[in-house]
Amino acid sequence: MGIKLTDVAKKAGVSATTVSRVINNYGYLSQKTIDKVHQAMEELNYQPNSMARSLQGKGTQLIGLIFPTVSHPFFGELASKMEAKLFEKGYKTILCDSANDKEKERDYLRMLAANKVDGIIAGAHNLGIPEYENVELPIISFDRYLAEGIPIVSSDSYQGGRLATEHLYQRGGRKIAIITGTNESDSPTNQRLEGYLSILKEHQLEPMVYQFPLDHSPFLKATEIRQILSKNEIDSVFCTDDLTAILVINKAQELGLKIPEDLKVIGYDGTEFVQNYFPQLSTVLQPIDQFVDLLIDLLIKRINNADVDLDNLYQLPVKFMQGQTS
Repeated sequence: MGIKLTDVAKKAGVSATTVSRVINNYGYLSQKTIDKVHQAMEELNYQPNSMARSLQGKGTQLIGLIFPTVSHPFFGELASKMEAKLFEKGYKTILCDSANDKEKERDYLRMLAANKVDGIIAGAHNLGIPEYENVELPIISFDRYLAEGIPIVSSDSYQGGRLATEHLYQRGGRKIAIITGTNESDSPTNQRLEGYLSILKEHQLEPMVYQFPLDHSPFLKATEIRQILSKNEIDSVFCTDDLTAILVINKAQELGLKIPEDLKVIGYDGTEFVQNYFPQLSTVLQPIDQFVDLLIDLLIKRINNADVDLDNLYQLPVKFMQGQTS
C-alpha cells in the first residue's frame, strides 16, 4: 500500500494541511517545521504527486526535452547541460529521444501534454507534426521551425557556413565540397549550405554539394564518402557536423590522402567530446552553454506568462576554431 500524505503528517507530528503547504511552498512555516516534514518524507520515501499538484493549479516542475538522439555528441551535451541547469532551477526533466522518427515524436508530445509538464524544449528535425500547433503548453524550439508563435533558438548558421568556406578558400581550396543533410526540414541549419554557396559565388567557384538523409547510418555514410573522395577532384570539404568531418578524414586517409596537404576538412559543432578526443579537427564552434541559458530563460518566461512577447528567432554567433585539418 502506498505512502499517503496523512502518513507523512503523522510521522512529522503535524497536520496534513501543513504537509501540503510544505510541498507546495505555500504560506509561512518555520524552518523547524519544514525540516521535520522533509525528514518524514525522506524516511517514508514519500513522492508528491505531480499530477495532483497540476490539478490544484500548481506546476508539475517537469520539463519535456525532445531531441533526435542523445547518442550524438552535440545533442547529448546539450541535453545533459540543460538537465543540470533545469535541476538547479527546481525542475526535473523527461528526456524524449525521437530517433528521427516522426510517429515516435508525436507520441512523446502527446505523452508530455497528458502529463501536464510545465513546458517543452524541442529540437528534433522530423517533418509533418501538426500537433505542435495545438499543444497548449509553453514550447521553445531549438534549431527548427515547429509552428507559428514558437520561438526558435539557433546559431548563426549562415555566418558559420561562410566562415568555414572562406577559410578553406584562403588556405588554397578551389575544389570545395560541402557534405550536409537533405535540408528538408524548415530549420535554420539549412543556412549553413546557403553560407557555403554565397562564398563560392563571390569567388566564382563551382559548388559541389553532397547531401545525406538523416537516417543514413555511419556505415552507409562512410561508404558513400569514400566513393565521393575517390571519384571526384576535391581539395577541401566543409561538413555541417563534426562526426561527418571525422568520417571524411578517416576515409581520406584510407585512400592515401594527406590531411591537410591533399584534403582540407572543416566540421561544425565543436562539442567538448570532439575537443577532447579529436582536438586536431578544425570546426565552427557552436555556443552550447549560451544555448542552454537562453532556451531555459525563454521557456521560464513563457511558463510564468503565456502572453509574454518573445522574438520569432534568436541567433547566437559562432566562431571558427583552427585545428590541424585545414
